[in-house]
Amino acid sequence: MTSEVQDAERNQLSGQQAPERRAWFLPGIRMLVLGLAGLIVGVAPLWLAGRFSGDAATALVWLGALVLVAGALLLRGLTTVVPGRAHVVQLFGKYRSTIRESGLQWVNPFTNRIALSTRIRSQESAQVKVNDADGNPIEIAAVVVWQVRDTAHATYSVDDYTHFVAIQTETAVQHIASSYPYDNRGSGAMSLRDNADEITQKLSAELTDRVAPAGVQIIETRLTRLSYAPEIAQAMLRQQHGQRRRTAADR
Repeated sequence: MTSEVQDAERNQLSGQQAPERRAWFLPGIRMLVLGLAGLIVGVAPLWLAGRFSGDAATALVWLGALVLVAGALLLRGLTTVVPGRAHVVQLFGKYRSTIRESGLQWVNPFTNRIALSTRIRSQESAQVKVNDADGNPIEIAAVVVWQVRDTAHATYSVDDYTHFVAIQTETAVQHIASSYPYDNRGSGAMSLRDNADEITQKLSAELTDRVAPAGVQIIETRLTRLSYAPEIAQAMLRQQHGQRRRTAADR
């Protein structure tokens, strides 16, 4: 499946028609200098207006006010983007674009800029108790490494993309845990304990689909805890030990 098709499906799922777009911006240092110069120059007509009267004074006041407003607008358009963060540019409540380039940038001063992190994050799910495919209670937890890929979807498609990833992680972990037995008991079937790599891949694939509407990319997942629940742990260990003894005796 191509990335274009994946983006189209993600847009349909999230209800957000516009994926992330690169923002149009100007170098911030240049605009900072112009803005400060505008404020300084704008003061001069106001100072001179005190030496005149009538229409001349009014004209100087208006000129100074316009120059000051222009300088203030130039300064308001300045946006500082630090590495590992992006700024979503919003105009009158509508998504326009995203600034990812670090440094001092200048955009439309009438826009609102929403900052969010694009750094790689590591998040561990809560340890949950769930029944495996055989109905045995087990305790399981996982850690997920993820990153915001599409800032537009992360901002507008969900209320809180960090909380969304946490909830979807726990849901995916519980679903995977209940789909396979903890131990295959020598049957050769896929199990949580004996096929850790395959289980991790399935967890990554399911979680990738779950968090796609939020514009999040799953980089890695792995199980951090997998064991029988305390109330049956000893009984299951004795049962496994007995099976191993019988297998050894048969050999």
